[in-house]
Amino acid sequence: MQISAKTLTDTYSLKNGIKIPVVGFGTWQSNNGAEAYNAVKWALEAGYRHIDTAAVYGNEESVGKAIRDSGIKRDDLFITTKLWNYQRDSYEHTLQAFGDSLSRLGLDYVDLYLIHWPEPIEYRDHWQSLNDNSWRAMEKIYRDGGTRAIGVSNFRETHINELLKTAEITPMVNQIFLNPGDQEKNLIKYNQDHKILTEAYSPLGTGQLLSRPDLKKIANKHNVSVAQILIRWNLEKGYLPLPKSTHQDFIKNNTQVFDFQLDSDDHRLLDQMDGQGQQHTEPRLHDFQKIVPFLE
Repeated sequence: MQISAKTLTDTYSLKNGIKIPVVGFGTWQSNNGAEAYNAVKWALEAGYRHIDTAAVYGNEESVGKAIRDSGIKRDDLFITTKLWNYQRDSYEHTLQAFGDSLSRLGLDYVDLYLIHWPEPIEYRDHWQSLNDNSWRAMEKIYRDGGTRAIGVSNFRETHINELLKTAEITPMVNQIFLNPGDQEKNLIKYNQDHKILTEAYSPLGTGQLLSRPDLKKIANKHNVSVAQILIRWNLEKGYLPLPKSTHQDFIKNNTQVFDFQLDSDDHRLLDQMDGQGQQHTEPRLHDFQKIVPFLE
């Protein structure tokens, strides 16, 4: 599929007209401190202008410092963070959580704020009202100018359907686990039907796809890396990939996805991978007991 984007700073338009760069830099599992700071610093030097973090990643301070130290005008950047489970048991707590994230980031506003998880185990018997209260707070944050867009992450169709029963502003983004091994075709069609942009976290399959011989064959044909093939696949599908790395060379290489195009044979092979390898986590099945609730 031919895409119009030619650079990292080309954009998609969200339903409210806000422009979002077509590739973002992910920071999941990048440790707070030098690791996260350097990764974001290198990403910005490589041309990224879209940075994705979250409260539960525990690295907002380092991400924010790298952003501020870069010297890049704030208006030229697109910054996302997310509301975590332990800070969303009420409307007021959601507002507090957002303020805490802004403080850790050292920013006056973010460009996109997401509900990170739709059905935390602690609230499984009333997740609908939990999401309603959080969303009302996020609508206020949006109207007050704290964020330029709001959305969700890891939401399935049923979660969005319930949210839409009371929402005054519909989600603009749904960030999901997405790559050729788990293509989420039904959910993506749902997103498209509701004019919700699909963002792909783990577009490299948490690294598990990088060693596949069939993907290496495609990469060799185009004289690029497997990671570049996977990022390009997302773009040609119309998704917004969020590749993550803490290695400077990989960070730079992952930006070089605009000077080649996948052909029909490539797409046929990639489409046949659906259902192979790691799959997304069902929200109602994950309890996050191994994640320390560091957010009070």
